[in-house]
Amino acid sequence: MRFLRSLFKKPPHQDKRDEDIFKEKYLSFQNLLNKNNLALEIMADMEEKLSGEFLFDRQYIESNTEAVTAGVRDIIDSLNRISNDKYSALTAKFNQIVYEIQKTIERKKEIPVSGYTIPFDEITKEALDMVGGKNAHIGEVKNRIHIPTPDGFAVTAFAYKKFMEHNGFLEKINKRLSELQIDDMEQLNRTSKEMQDMVIEGEMPEDIEKAIIESVESLKSKIKNTPHPRPLPQGERGLSFISPPLMGGDEGEGEPSTVRVSVRSSALQEDGDFSFAGQYYTFLNVPEDSIIQKYKEVVASLFTPRAIFYYKSKGFQEYEMVMSVGVVTMVDAVAGGVMYSKDPNSPQKNEIIISAVRGLGKCAVEGAVTPETYIVSSHPEIAVKEKKIPVQDTMLICKPDGELKEVLLPDDMKGKPCLTDEQVKALAGYAVTLENHYNSPQDNEWATDKHGRINILQTRPLRVLPAEEQRLKVPTRLKGYNILIDKGVIASKGIGCGRAFILKKEEDLKDFPEGAVLVAKHTSTKFVTVMNKASAIITDIGGATGHMASLAREFQVPAILDTEIATDIIRDGQEITVDAVNCNIYEGRVDELLEFSKREEPFKGTELFKTLEKALKWVVPLNLVDPEDENFKPEFCDTLHDITRFCHETGMHEMFKIKDMPSGRIGEARRLTAGIPLSISLIDLGGGIKGNKKLLPEHICSIPFNAFFKGLASMRWPEPQPFDTKGFFGMIAHTATIPEQELRKTGEESFSFISREYINFSLRLGYHFSAVEAYAGENMNDNYIRFFFKGGGAITDRRLRRVRLITEILKKLDFRVKFVEDVIDASITKYKSSAIEEKLEILGKLTVYTKQLDMVMYNDAVTDWYIEEFVKGHMK
Repeated sequence: MRFLRSLFKKPPHQDKRDEDIFKEKYLSFQNLLNKNNLALEIMADMEEKLSGEFLFDRQYIESNTEAVTAGVRDIIDSLNRISNDKYSALTAKFNQIVYEIQKTIERKKEIPVSGYTIPFDEITKEALDMVGGKNAHIGEVKNRIHIPTPDGFAVTAFAYKKFMEHNGFLEKINKRLSELQIDDMEQLNRTSKEMQDMVIEGEMPEDIEKAIIESVESLKSKIKNTPHPRPLPQGERGLSFISPPLMGGDEGEGEPSTVRVSVRSSALQEDGDFSFAGQYYTFLNVPEDSIIQKYKEVVASLFTPRAIFYYKSKGFQEYEMVMSVGVVTMVDAVAGGVMYSKDPNSPQKNEIIISAVRGLGKCAVEGAVTPETYIVSSHPEIAVKEKKIPVQDTMLICKPDGELKEVLLPDDMKGKPCLTDEQVKALAGYAVTLENHYNSPQDNEWATDKHGRINILQTRPLRVLPAEEQRLKVPTRLKGYNILIDKGVIASKGIGCGRAFILKKEEDLKDFPEGAVLVAKHTSTKFVTVMNKASAIITDIGGATGHMASLAREFQVPAILDTEIATDIIRDGQEITVDAVNCNIYEGRVDELLEFSKREEPFKGTELFKTLEKALKWVVPLNLVDPEDENFKPEFCDTLHDITRFCHETGMHEMFKIKDMPSGRIGEARRLTAGIPLSISLIDLGGGIKGNKKLLPEHICSIPFNAFFKGLASMRWPEPQPFDTKGFFGMIAHTATIPEQELRKTGEESFSFISREYINFSLRLGYHFSAVEAYAGENMNDNYIRFFFKGGGAITDRRLRRVRLITEILKKLDFRVKFVEDVIDASITKYKSSAIEEKLEILGKLTVYTKQLDMVMYNDAVTDWYIEEFVKGHMK
């Protein structure tokens, strides 16, 4: 800009070398101030994310930590240019801090070297990094708990790595995923399809294919040599024998020498702290000659839109998405389903929930049909308390050719339980055993065969309602409101309100609006892509033990399923309130219920959130508070914030030493005798001060400084104001970590660089820090004001009220205002010089007006009064 060039026009008497030295120091200090403000803004923004109210991805963490570290590196370089490398020790501390931040963010774990396949007989939970969560848990159940499970083997994570490297997929996929924005559904779907197609068409390395074939042969040999008991009488069904696997030739068809299997996902992060419920593919009744192809399709399911959305929203990195696969002998199920060792909405009841359907349990897991439900007491003894047996019209069965088939249920089976009481009790016994072994509630999948024998197919941690939400006392039924629906199954407790979004086809999920209530015919795990936006979910059909129900609880979205009539009763766009505590759906907005809708942000529990939290421990905490403290040195900087504080404070002191430069002819810092309780030192860049005597306000020629100072001087500087004791003690608590000598200070040195048209004024008033930079020249396009404010000295709510007061007044002055927590950054540009002067004068008044004002702003009404008073008294 032209004004900057004019600042450094060489006076005829000044030596060129001195001018260059000062110019370099001044520009370095300007850079230090700018980068300091930018670093503080980034820190404040990242701190704000720790509230849990904002979604962010790993790219956010990486880009912002990179930006803040680059800024702090510039700050150090600028300070060393100002001070002739006096503080070079900062670089070592900076590098150490950056190393810790990078170590926290880059938590890459190497895939362990192993065989390409491992039989289930050799797997326990310690093998999780090799075979993934699902395989590791089923191996644990088989080999340590000794509950019946199907035989099979795992295709390892190491095999996945070799398959992906063989085809050159890893680098391509990781790059695409790292650039992907998950809120762009069209891009997500397009990228997903490209990656899935690429994997499915990939070439299987010969050694991996050979290992899989050999493992299949070993599995067949084991099945052949394992005696299986005869069919049991009805009364004995449910005893703990291993179920015979489904072979070719069963039911008199197919080749007896072949085996049919399920090919199941077992990603390394699956079935642990994060369920990944239903996000990856499982193929049932797979013939022997299709196993290799189905393996590739399961691997490709890592990259379905819903799987990508889930893992990104939970904060995992691309390299953490590693797929092991389970190849499991197929149980010829006559019934199957899901079992919870606790009621997730009321775990204190000690009730086991079992859902069951005839045929394959896939329908119960996916919520395609309404399952039978059995409520079983687990204490003091196992006892069946309740049964709900809906009419099931169809069931899913295995065909000999490897396909699945939906068939009509015979009339004499409709409405009759698919489990005996003995089987229900046997399942409940397994639930208790599994919960005791893992020391946490469990979510299990199970199947019974035509001999009545039970197999546990899967176990994983069950997410239950937090204790404080269990005690939530929501009114059962509110008078004066119309209840649209009062039946269904509560899958996830809570209260939600919004306009209904009737889902006609899953492709319409891309149009789902923020805060709407999703209303659908069936449940689907694809709903995960909108769970971060949905205020509630309602379906006609579905069970509380399905995959979608697990996801709703994980995302803490209130959900009522199996209403039978929701899509018929509720109109698209109709505002409704969902009470998923008492199973009521109200017409309209029910504010009395919404008082109970506050819930813990589910994002706080993610690995991504924890990563940000850990990284910020090296960024945000401020340990260097008092510049007079003997530890205010580079070696005691433990965070990036410490470094910025040290550099900012030290940089000001170094700039005040300009008088010590070799020539002594550079404008040195001069103390202004101002007549106000503020210590101000000035550095003249040229044309800002006249005369060499005692510096008084009338000696200042700087247009913007005089305007701002006029505002400062026109105000009555506040005496200590009366305030309530709550605010006082809140302030004391807030500042408890500040050294006593710092608390005694009523103000610190403020300084300003000035020229005739320019001001860069940094003020410290008690706990407040403000900076005003402005140019007021003849060319309107060059003119601007930038105002920066960082507060302190009060409890949070009062600091935020102060921010609101300043922000509202700045907006009335036409400033563009950005604020994060109690950091304000405001600016205006391209005003005439006279308008710049007017606004600077008001800023000066506002600066004094807000000094310790937060101590009396004990409610919003008082804040509004102060805003009104300032506008009436000080703004034309």
